[in-house]
Amino acid sequence: MATLSLPTRGPLATRLARHVGIAVIGLVVVLVLLQILSPFRVTQFTNMGYLAIAAAGMTLLTGLSGQLSIGHGAFMAIGAYTTALLLGDGEGNLPLVVVLLVATFVSVVVGAIVGVAAARLHGPYVAGATLALAVAVPAVAIVFTEQLGGEQGLTLVVPPAPGWLLDASFFLTGTEMDDTGYIALVAWVCLLVTFVVLANLSRSRVGRVWRALRDDDVAAELAGVNLSRARIVAFVVSTACAGLAGAVMALSVRIAAPSGFGLSLSLLLLCVIVLGGLGSLAGALVGAGLLTFLPQVVRQIATNAGMDGISAAQLSPLIYGLVVMAVILMAPSGLVGSILRARHRRRGHHTTMPTTRHGAPAMANPRRSE
Repeated sequence: MATLSLPTRGPLATRLARHVGIAVIGLVVVLVLLQILSPFRVTQFTNMGYLAIAAAGMTLLTGLSGQLSIGHGAFMAIGAYTTALLLGDGEGNLPLVVVLLVATFVSVVVGAIVGVAAARLHGPYVAGATLALAVAVPAVAIVFTEQLGGEQGLTLVVPPAPGWLLDASFFLTGTEMDDTGYIALVAWVCLLVTFVVLANLSRSRVGRVWRALRDDDVAAELAGVNLSRARIVAFVVSTACAGLAGAVMALSVRIAAPSGFGLSLSLLLLCVIVLGGLGSLAGALVGAGLLTFLPQVVRQIATNAGMDGISAAQLSPLIYGLVVMAVILMAPSGLVGSILRARHRRRGHHTTMPTTRHGAPAMANPRRSE
């Protein structure tokens, strides 16, 4: 159950300018953090970035359109393997932005194929179909060992940062940007661009159609909504985010291997959006940050308490599992969703939240123009 803030009604240009302005401020904050964090923390910062990208697409799919996917780790694998195949040993001349776009496009194509089939399904059947995908896709790498590297996976060489970026970084900060900082910057630029696109899309007519589909698909169909097309578009947008996240993940770990894209990754993404709050981009970011940094904090506390390294590492999954359970019981709308509900109560908004399965606010007429 999650709470979504009501979409802002305003001119498209004004809304876009506001989101771009927030993204620019976010980029400045990222640049500052990259200068003050240790290399290990920068790596964690990168991990948070690609998790948030995938979670943003998944929260849009589940929180706005009402479709539950348990197979988005598979689309991350598609993006990662595409990136590894394009970069390989680093002898190619493809710019990194082209590699990221191609990886996203390949994920979109596969997502469109799967989305056409999933559009015929409803409720738990969609989850079951994507679950099968999550199990099947990593196994493809084992079957096609010569092309995809088998269990060992494919290694890749990240292209060096462009000279103009290195010069700009040195001019602004007085320090040289290393490879770890470069990948972190790439991850967060991708994240900010993704959030700007999704924020505007969710507040457009398309987003209102998705909300109508989630709240009452029968009423939406009577209002003239093409249910299949709406479901397919939501699924494709979500898989594009997953593919981009997988590409950034491959750049970060320098390898695409089936062990990194098992069912546990898809379930981790589900935990992220449950913690943050379904349908909230801020919730996706908060959830990604919590699941990125919480295990390390738990291990550090356990080590300081006298536990050995192995026991401390085994304690981390237990703790964040308990955290997820606590959030579900005490804040069923997620952390961000609960804050939004409390803010609405303080402002005296007495609009009754609908009792849909996702607990989101009522949907405006999906055919209403911007």
